[in-house]
Amino acid sequence: MALMTAWIKNCLLALALALAWSTPVAAATFSMKRGINLDIWVAWPDEARWNEPDVLLPFPEWRQHIDRADLEALKQYGFDFVRMPVDPSPFLSAKTEGFRDRLFASVLDSVRMINKAGLKAVVDLHLFPAGGNRSIGMTEVMDDPAMFERYVELVRKMAGLLAKEDPQKVAFEPMNEPVVDCDDSGTNLWSERQQKLFAAARASATKLTLVLTGGCYSGAEALEKINPRDYPDDNIIWTFHSYAPFLLTHQGATWTGDFIQHVTGLPYPPHAAPPAELDRALDVIRDKIRADASWSRRDGMLAYLDEQIATMDTEEKLDALESEPFRLVEAWAQKHEVSASEIYLGEFGMIRQEYGNDYILPAASRAAYVKDMIARAENRGYAWSVWSYGGAFGVVEAFGGEKAEPDVLEVIKGLGNGE
Repeated sequence: MALMTAWIKNCLLALALALAWSTPVAAATFSMKRGINLDIWVAWPDEARWNEPDVLLPFPEWRQHIDRADLEALKQYGFDFVRMPVDPSPFLSAKTEGFRDRLFASVLDSVRMINKAGLKAVVDLHLFPAGGNRSIGMTEVMDDPAMFERYVELVRKMAGLLAKEDPQKVAFEPMNEPVVDCDDSGTNLWSERQQKLFAAARASATKLTLVLTGGCYSGAEALEKINPRDYPDDNIIWTFHSYAPFLLTHQGATWTGDFIQHVTGLPYPPHAAPPAELDRALDVIRDKIRADASWSRRDGMLAYLDEQIATMDTEEKLDALESEPFRLVEAWAQKHEVSASEIYLGEFGMIRQEYGNDYILPAASRAAYVKDMIARAENRGYAWSVWSYGGAFGVVEAFGGEKAEPDVLEVIKGLGNGE
């Protein structure tokens, strides 16, 4: 029976691919220029309560904190679209079985609210890690074939839902930052899996622009493993993410491992700070590492800190680090004849404040970094969306609904109309 089921699924996939590839689609029906990720990272409800409609609705989660007036304000700042993260886990959990249709309906209502505010929407299926208060995350979807098939079906249904909307105002991103093909083994599992997601989405939405990506957290280097000719469809936009250099953009982030959580106080750009100021900041970091890091890791962390700073301590070195992802994407695009209008920097940004950490990175540093990254994208004709509306990386809100410093938004406003 298992072999028969697998054979049937393979046949259905082949049929879906054939239908997708035989459907004539013109160039991308969706265009965008300047955007922001709608995410505020408040505490997510425990999965044990996902059977309670009032806990999850309205959905996505940002709907409980952002209204149409807030969206209209984004339009005034100069954004022309938002990237709208949708957590797929509730759709995959048995807890929501009794009201899953209402979740889909709320997603559609959210898209329409964005459009009514004068903004376009990229609907982004955005998996979070499992553990703690949830049982389904990226690892489960990637490692369990049965769960991945359920995810493929979710992509098909979500695309069908969005197919009802104006394709000039709505696009669909089937998976955010796939965590696969990140080791040195040379594997290319993501290409095959993304083709399944593409086929599922295209089979139920022939006019909807699809936003596709490379594996391994959507890094620029991961696009090199993707051949656009495996997706014979002109209605595609290709995305990559960049937070380079990570040492500066994720200062104090506890969820990135045991090193960067000790790193706070580095100015941006480092070379513009007086040498004595940079030295003082590094000495503080070294003292924290000596005081808090495990003895087995201490010397390695201190050496790594010096190595990393040495890669960005001049204007030329920093420019090379920040430009490298763009160089890789540009080379990939030229090789495969992908136009700049079909490329999108889906995430970038600099942390404001880590959860539970008193240190707040100076707003001027964040604004300078965002300005530099926007220039790199726009000089190449790429669309972009900054991470994110609120929370640790918030450019509109901080924590608890408080307003973030206006510096980053002033950079956006200074660019002129986002149309």
